[in-house]
Amino acid sequence: MGNAGSLLTRGIEAMSLNVAGLAELGKLEINFSHRDWLGQSGINVNAFGVASHVGESGVIGLEIMTMAIGKIEKTTVALPEGGQGTFSPLFFTMGVSYAKQFSKRINGGITFRIIHEEITNVQANGMAIDAGVNYTTGINDEIKFGIALKNVGPAMVYRGSGLTVTGEIPGSSRPITQEQRSQQFELPSLLLIGLSYDFLFTLVEDSLNRGIRAMHRISPAFTFTSNSFTPDLFAFGAEYAFKEMFMGRLGYAIEGRTGVGELGSTALSGLSFGATVEYPMSKKKNNGTVALDFSWQQTENFGGITSFGFRMNM
Repeated sequence: MGNAGSLLTRGIEAMSLNVAGLAELGKLEINFSHRDWLGQSGINVNAFGVASHVGESGVIGLEIMTMAIGKIEKTTVALPEGGQGTFSPLFFTMGVSYAKQFSKRINGGITFRIIHEEITNVQANGMAIDAGVNYTTGINDEIKFGIALKNVGPAMVYRGSGLTVTGEIPGSSRPITQEQRSQQFELPSLLLIGLSYDFLFTLVEDSLNRGIRAMHRISPAFTFTSNSFTPDLFAFGAEYAFKEMFMGRLGYAIEGRTGVGELGSTALSGLSFGATVEYPMSKKKNNGTVALDFSWQQTENFGGITSFGFRMNM
């Protein structure tokens, strides 16, 4: 939904949008996803997460994300055409989250995440914090509002032997080694503000969950994203659900104008759509569900972003 569904996302998947949604989890949830980033770029993003209830109203979760960028030819000043083999850059993050239902209406959560970026001889390490809160109201909890702050942390800096250059002083055969200093860089912090409303049709009694559920649900949603280094995004979308077993989604993200010429454009604007098939493990009692997810997001170049996911909710 182009991030428009930051409030519709519940359970373990909420850790990547608004961690407060993690509080609305079953007993245990496991998720794996694969993303073909920017189509023809050859970059793959794999993520794994697991979350479980702790105490009466708390949930703890763990997420790991790796980005496979592929192999790059090694080059040096003496061998600018390569010929010395290849190297594979590594981008890795791991986050630990805790979310809690403070009341029937309010959820809150926080994530502590470590960041690691590396090539063969240069690396950077950092830490970031995400925090979010959701508020739900209405007769059937159909009105949702939330706010989340993401990627807040100290500046990172690259270090390693790759920043050391060895050469010779003109007129002398003695070598000299010079160590270059890497400039610090800030994390791309962002703020999300989301709003959604559930239109419920054909309410029936749910014998498995001992409550009332809708045969059909249509949930329009909106999320405003304020980015540190790229223009702000306005994302609009809607989700249709049939018996909460089949969900179809459509979204569109619009890039705002910032008035700051140095800010670059983002590739994550335009059309997006996706679908989920979620099926109960048992028809007799609530033993959880298994789900398959698919999504596609338009990008300006490289043919878009395609994602597949598998999820178990127990």
